[in-house]
Parts: sequence; structure tokens; C-alpha cells
Amino acid sequence: MQLTERKMTILNAIVRNYLATGEPVGSRTISKEQDLNLSSATIRNEMADLEEMGLIMQPHTSAGRIPSDQGYRVYVDAMLKDKEQEVDHMKEILLDKEEKLEDLLKQIARQLAVNTNYATMISVPQIQRNKLKFIQVSRVDEQHLLATIVIEGNVIKNKMIPIDRQIDDATILKLNILLNTHLNGLAVEDINLGMITVMKQEAGIHSEIIGNVIDVAAESIRDDEDLEIYTSGANNIFKYPELSDNQKASELINTFEDKSDLTSLVEETLSAGGENGIQVYIGNETPVQAMKDCSVVTATYELGEGMRGTVGIIGPKRMDYDRVVNTLKDMMHQLDTLYRKK
Repeated sequence: MQLTERKMTILNAIVRNYLATGEPVGSRTISKEQDLNLSSATIRNEMADLEEMGLIMQPHTSAGRIPSDQGYRVYVDAMLKDKEQEVDHMKEILLDKEEKLEDLLKQIARQLAVNTNYATMISVPQIQRNKLKFIQVSRVDEQHLLATIVIEGNVIKNKMIPIDRQIDDATILKLNILLNTHLNGLAVEDINLGMITVMKQEAGIHSEIIGNVIDVAAESIRDDEDLEIYTSGANNIFKYPELSDNQKASELINTFEDKSDLTSLVEETLSAGGENGIQVYIGNETPVQAMKDCSVVTATYELGEGMRGTVGIIGPKRMDYDRVVNTLKDMMHQLDTLYRKK
């Protein structure tokens, strides 16, 4: 007998309901599923076929059915295949999108340096308060699980988790449902001790796995918050006598090459805001020590979905402020137009 799409849909409904309630599932319960649009009689016939195929069984004289081990296997294999295809497709889209964005940001930094004759920097946009979108735990072997974490912005992180006992597919499925039910849509700051305690209690003997997955999810979000910054036009500073002193120039060049000191500038700009997203730092106002003899004009740009980054222009204190501010405003307008069309 063939496992048709309709039979698979009913099997999925039986497994989901049984996992949620722990009670045998009847045809009337299945008929209330919004997407089915099938009569109780039709569902009973399909359930009889599923029972004959060994995918569900009747635990006692109750009219309800529960999944068999074979039924769990069919359900889990189909779920993992769907999720794997979904994640692979998402990776392809994101890789292409990420490469295009990286090229665009580098091009912006170069163009600003050419247009202004100053040094420039631009940070890769970040999502403020990254949130968890999806968690999938799957078995690699008897000693390891693979946790796949998808965070807001469709960033995917994979992490191996060691285990000290073998876990069956039904348990893995329950853990996945438990994790996504409690954590979906939450930021790290929203995951509190009380919530973790409840989840561990529900997980029973597998509470350690829940703790490990939560740690991995938090680590994935923090990793994604590491800033990446592109720079251009650092050699332009040699065009200005007041900045071309060997020591000053060396410190500035090192700052642009190392980039770690630029992080404080990006963070301050993102938190400060300012009129039209523009910030002007003159001399000692800048948070970067090597730029105390410079002026720095920064702007916050947005690419939608909460993604924000910083672009900055660094030059002498006698820079053409009007021109620099207008150049940044034009750039922000072009980015806004480009991404709103998508």
C-alpha cells in the first residue's frame, strides 16, 4: 500500500497531536485541523490504512490511535528532509546576498574616499537585539548531536553537542518541539533562569542537552554581533600636513589596518543617533585615541528588518563639513532607495 500525500498529512497530524497531549488521537480531533478539509469518515478510512501499514496503532479499546515506532521514523525522516532542504536553500540565498552586500559596502567606502579625498570606513549592518528564529537538533552519531541555530536576518550557525547516552528519534523530536516552543522569537536577554528551569524540568533526564543547546544559541547570537568594518582611502591623510607627521600618520594607518579601535566609534554612533543620523566628532570628542587630531563625521544607515550600520569619513579638522555631510546624506538616500525597491 502506498503512503499518499493525504495519508502522510494525517500521520503528521496524529504525531503532532500525540506529542502535544500524550493522549490517543481520534478522527474527530484530526478533522478539526484547519488545513485538512476532510470528513471524519474519510479520515477513519485513511487511519485504517495507516494502521494496516504499521504506522499507527491502537493502544487499547479507545477509538484513538498513537504513532508506532515505524510511524515516528517516517515522520522524523520527512521532517528532517524538509528542514534540511529549507536550511540548504536559505544558505544559498544568504550566501549570494552576503557576497553582494560585502561588495556593495566596499564599493561605497572606496567611492566616498575618492569623492571626499578623506579616509573612510563602513561597518557591516547588524540586527539590533538578534532573535532566535528556529532551532533544530539532529543526531550525528551515538555520541554527538548537531544543533542548527537560525537567528534573525537568517544567519545560520551549526554546533556539535556531545551526549553521554543514545537518544531515539522520538525524543529528539520532542526536544526540538520543546526548544522552539519556548525560544522562538526571543533575544538572549529574554531567556531567563525561570524559563530555563521549566524547560529542563520538561526535558527530564535530557535536561543537560537543553542547557547545552541554550548555551550554543546564546553563543551563536553573540558571535554574530562581532563587528566587521571595511576601510578605504587611508593614504589620503598624507595629503594634509597636520596629519602627515610620522607618528600621527603611523597611528592612523594602524587604526585603519587593525580596525578594532573603530568598533567604539561604530557603537557610539549607533547608540547616539542624532539629527538625520549624522554625528560630527571634532578632535578630542572622538572615542578613538589615534583620531584626536582629526574630525570624524559618521552616519547610521538602515537596510530594513532592523539592520543598521555605520559609515564614517575621517579627515583634518579643517575638512569641508558641508560637503562631507551632504555626501553622507546622498549615500544614505541611495541605500534607502536601493533596498526599499527589493
